[in-house]
Order: sequence, then C-alpha cells, then structure tokens
Amino acid sequence: MPDSRSDVQPGLRERKKAKTRKAIQEAAMRLIREQGYDATTVDQIAAAAEVSPATFFRYFPTKEDVIIQDEYDPMFVERWHELTPAGSPIGRIREVIRSTFTGLPRRDVDAIRERTVLMFTTPQVKARVWDNWLNTQHVFDELIGEHLGLPVSHPRVRATTGAMMGAILAVFETWIADPEKDLAELVDEALSYLETGL
Repeated sequence: MPDSRSDVQPGLRERKKAKTRKAIQEAAMRLIREQGYDATTVDQIAAAAEVSPATFFRYFPTKEDVIIQDEYDPMFVERWHELTPAGSPIGRIREVIRSTFTGLPRRDVDAIRERTVLMFTTPQVKARVWDNWLNTQHVFDELIGEHLGLPVSHPRVRATTGAMMGAILAVFETWIADPEKDLAELVDEALSYLETGL
C-alpha cells in the first residue's frame, strides 16, 4: 500500500516551488518598476525575494527570463485535455485560451500586461522573447497535431499553429496600446477570424 505522505508530498513541493517562483517574479517587477530594468540586478531581486542568487537561477536561467516566463503553458495543456475533442483545432484552442484568461483577477491581468510591455520595449528582454514564444508554439504544435492525428512536423500543423501565434502576437500589440481592452476577448476575436477562414 502506498505511503499516504508520498501522495501528498509532491503536491506540497510543487506549491512551495510555485510560491517561490511567484515571490521572485513579484520582487523583480517591483524593483524594475522603482528603478528600471537596467539598474535592477539579480542580487537585488534575490535579496528582495529573500532567496539566494543560486536559488534565483534555479528558477530563472537569466534576468530576462524573470520577465518572460509564466505559468500559462501548462494551464493551456491541462484545459485542452479537459475539453471534448470535437470541432476544429482553432476552435478548441479558442476555448482553452478563453477559459484560462476569462475571469483572471485584475492583479494577474495587470502583471501580464506589465511584463508584456517590457518584452516589447526592453531590448535585452526582447532578444530573449523569441525562445519563449517558440516554446509556446511547440506546446500548441503538440496539441494541434494530437487533435488532427498528424505529426508536429506536418505542414498543416505548423501552418495552423503559426497563423494562430501570429494572431496572438497582433493581439498583444493592440492590448499594449489600449490596456482597457479585455485580453481574453481580443484573443477570442482574433482566433474567430482564423476559425472562420478570415
């Protein structure tokens, strides 16, 4: 019979890791807000989050990554598998993103926007965004390939995912220019055009 503590412990570990990651990211954003990106060091961020620099680097490989990384890719995958596998892949992705972003607390939405602005306007961060963007694209490649019963390298999968990622990129540019717009609604509208063939 399994030890009940072993069933609970991984969950506790994951929650602790998530809490530490969030504390580091919030400390970083607070310092960047106060003194600017260039003036903020990893040592300062670690001190503000009450962790060591070594711990910082266990969670974020570079200072840029503390801006770029988020927890949404695993959430997208989880929501995808909760949905009935019917309809078009774009329609299913629409529902994944809508259900993930709709109803987010204002604080979380503001944090996404603040980091997005830095990604688009800070040269050092901007240079790293592409790697993160490709990681997300590969997540969607896997999901769409699974939906269509095709390998991720298939041109139909790549074209579908590429079009979707391009639409989302345009949404972020619109949202930065007008933060009063609703992010979930903007993404849903953009993907609706793809789903109906533009």
